[in-house]
Amino acid sequence: MKMIVCVSENYAIGKGNGLLFSLPPDMKLFRETTMGKVIIMGRATLDSFPNGAALKNRVNIVLTRDKSFSRENVLAFNTVEDILEHIKKYPSDDCYVVGGAEIYKLFEPYCDEAVVTKVKKTVDADKFFFNIDENDDWEKYYESENMNHEGIDFVFCRYRKI
Repeated sequence: MKMIVCVSENYAIGKGNGLLFSLPPDMKLFRETTMGKVIIMGRATLDSFPNGAALKNRVNIVLTRDKSFSRENVLAFNTVEDILEHIKKYPSDDCYVVGGAEIYKLFEPYCDEAVVTKVKKTVDADKFFFNIDENDDWEKYYESENMNHEGIDFVFCRYRKI
């Protein structure tokens, strides 16, 4: 299983249930990486998508405490263990944890790779990703050249669990 995330220099990922950055190259990477794959998220992340709808051409899996939660084209589960059991039917490389902060934390022990867009800017936020660069369990094995969109510098990185 993998994680895909966009972080600031201070590992911020969100504020007020919204994304911090709208970078077309990052959105394209997300779309191309997850298309036809399984995406695992929390209910708040699903709610942050346009119209709160499942993303097309993906298996959308949501972890929620609400046992009665139901949404079109979404598979809802109430425990991490239930999701881990369900996704056994898919290739591990086809499963992506897409947020939010609590979901990344819960599924990180089961992930072996992370696709990280790193924005070279520190921002105010209320949701954070763990500092993967200072975590001894992870190593960066790829970093793109610097890119810029409307004055915002960023790079694409890939990490693997050691």
